[in-house]
Amino acid sequence: MRPNLSRLMCGLAGVAVLSVASPAFAQDAGDPTKAQPVLAQAPLTITTHDGVAHHFSVELAKTYRQQEVGEMYRTSLAPDRGMLFVWPAPQGSDMWMRHTLIPLDIVFIDPDGRIHAIAENAVPQSEAHISSHGAVGSTLELAGGVTEKLGIEVGDRVTSSALAH
Repeated sequence: MRPNLSRLMCGLAGVAVLSVASPAFAQDAGDPTKAQPVLAQAPLTITTHDGVAHHFSVELAKTYRQQEVGEMYRTSLAPDRGMLFVWPAPQGSDMWMRHTLIPLDIVFIDPDGRIHAIAENAVPQSEAHISSHGAVGSTLELAGGVTEKLGIEVGDRVTSSALAH
C-alpha cells in the first residue's frame, strides 16, 4: 500500500528530510521493486461498539520511504498483523494499492482514536485513490476481510502507544 505521493509530500516534507530510512531502501529512491524488511512493531487494540477488544501487532511506517513502500510486494498478511501510518498532523489520507499483491482493509483513524472510515478489501495493484474523506491522525492497514469478520465499524476505538503524539 502506498500513500498518494502528492498528498503525502505536502504532509511529510519536513519529516522525510529528517528521517533515516532502512539502509536497504535509503539508496533506492525510485519506484520500489521489492518488499521492505519487517519494520519496528507495536501492539494495537481495536475495541468494537459491543466492547470486544481485538489485539494486533502492527508495523510502524515512520519514514517517508517506509510509508511509500508500505505493504508493497508482500504476499501475505496474518489476520492479527497490520501496518500503521501515523501522520505528523491531522490530514486527509489518500492511499492506493500499487504493487500491493494482497487485498487490504484500510482503516482511517481520527485524531481522537476513533475509526473515521474503512475501505474494505482494497483491490490489489489498483492505482485508484482510497480516501479518508476528512482529516485523520493515522491510517491502519489490515488483511482484507478482517474488519468485516471481527465486526469492526466506524466509531470503534483504537488504542496503541504508537498513537500517542
